[in-house]
Amino acid sequence: MANRQMSLVGFMQAGNVTVYSGSWRYPSAELGFLDLEYYQKIARTLEEGTFDLVFFDDRLAMPGVYGNSVADAVRYGARPIKLDLTAVLGGIIGATSRIGIGATYSTTYYDPFHVARTFATLDHLSKGRAAWNVVTSVNDSEAQNFGLEQHLGHDERYDRAEEFLGAVIELWDSWEDDALVMDRASGIFADPEKVHEINHDGKWFKVRGPLTVPRTPQGHPVLLQAGSSGRGREFAAARADLIFTGDPGLEVAKQHYRDQKERIAAAGRDPEQVKILPMAYAVVGETQSIAEEKERLFLDAYVHPIASLALLSEVLNYDFGKHDLDDKVSDEMIAASSGIRGLFEGVRRHLGRDDVTVRDLAAHRATLLQGPRFVGTAEQVADQMQEWFEGGACDGFVLAATHLPGAFEEFVRMVVPILRARGVFRSEYTGSTLRDHLGLARPGNPARVQAAPAEQGQAQPALAQTASA
Repeated sequence: MANRQMSLVGFMQAGNVTVYSGSWRYPSAELGFLDLEYYQKIARTLEEGTFDLVFFDDRLAMPGVYGNSVADAVRYGARPIKLDLTAVLGGIIGATSRIGIGATYSTTYYDPFHVARTFATLDHLSKGRAAWNVVTSVNDSEAQNFGLEQHLGHDERYDRAEEFLGAVIELWDSWEDDALVMDRASGIFADPEKVHEINHDGKWFKVRGPLTVPRTPQGHPVLLQAGSSGRGREFAAARADLIFTGDPGLEVAKQHYRDQKERIAAAGRDPEQVKILPMAYAVVGETQSIAEEKERLFLDAYVHPIASLALLSEVLNYDFGKHDLDDKVSDEMIAASSGIRGLFEGVRRHLGRDDVTVRDLAAHRATLLQGPRFVGTAEQVADQMQEWFEGGACDGFVLAATHLPGAFEEFVRMVVPILRARGVFRSEYTGSTLRDHLGLARPGNPARVQAAPAEQGQAQPALAQTASA
């Protein structure tokens, strides 16, 4: 384990704020979120810091659950803007050469062929740097943008997601690695014996194939997943290459890490071939007091409580607009959304009292308590990250920014050199693909085995292949 090195992912939003909904108000934040150069600049900073990946979260609606309206999300800047990620990633590909590029695409509102082609294209154009964050979508606002009144139930979403991902992988494997011939003299462009229909016929999808994009440099783009429920953890164990977590404390993170690695092994996969990365924030200062003052500003100065509740309503699919800020969290409220109970328990433990109010929930959302927050000098931040990494809590971190581009610039210029000097993080890229950066094997191509039944029109099992070889 002496050579074990942490993975680092830069967590982004293609919009006006980071995960921290007050980020646009921070005095040194840039507000170039409608300019491609803004995203290219941030990606180049992370590539300078030899991050594995820059990854973009996404939602397919403005926050509109709170008060059954988008008005407060628009008024307070609670993520009303979400750009199309394909265009953003394309711009980043042209401005970088090594860092991985990733995006969220929903299995609830897209189709397998579309997603398979999008990420296969991105993987080719980036020379093997693409990653897909597989999400199931969770709220009614998104459903209503796609002609539905309500989102699918929890188990239905995962049933659909499992079949969706199986079909995508079949499409990625529909070209054999050596199918392209491109022999000008003979006039043979590609070998039709090595390009296969998949004839997927399942409960949710019917896909003939083949994909219109040859097999990619990585075989399969890297798969990301962040499910936290029991079903979500099982799905991630069977499929994901990177698993994002949201554990605020070290001991909870250690328990989650052990549980998830055991599930991966039980799924018949090598736990060392799956990275588990908690989302974290780093507030870095030239002195501890400077870092603490920055943190105080983030916690106290820039987030309107209604902005927090607008986002919390979206995450939990529950309208907090029905309550005053000083209403106590009731049993009826907890029963209305499965997510409220977990949030309530976390806030109750943090505050050390049972009478938790809606204002307390808003403050919890606003103050970045969903994951670890490393605050201090560069040495102190490096110490805290190393404690988690070497203490059995994670394989690295998904680093979220308090403000942009400053949070990433400070981390790359102040903390990264210390992690490198300690030998826990790379000093340079040694491979060319994202799988190289992560130390993950390239999936084998099983098309020769699958070709015969597929070409005879028989359905292929949706979960026949694993996401890593």
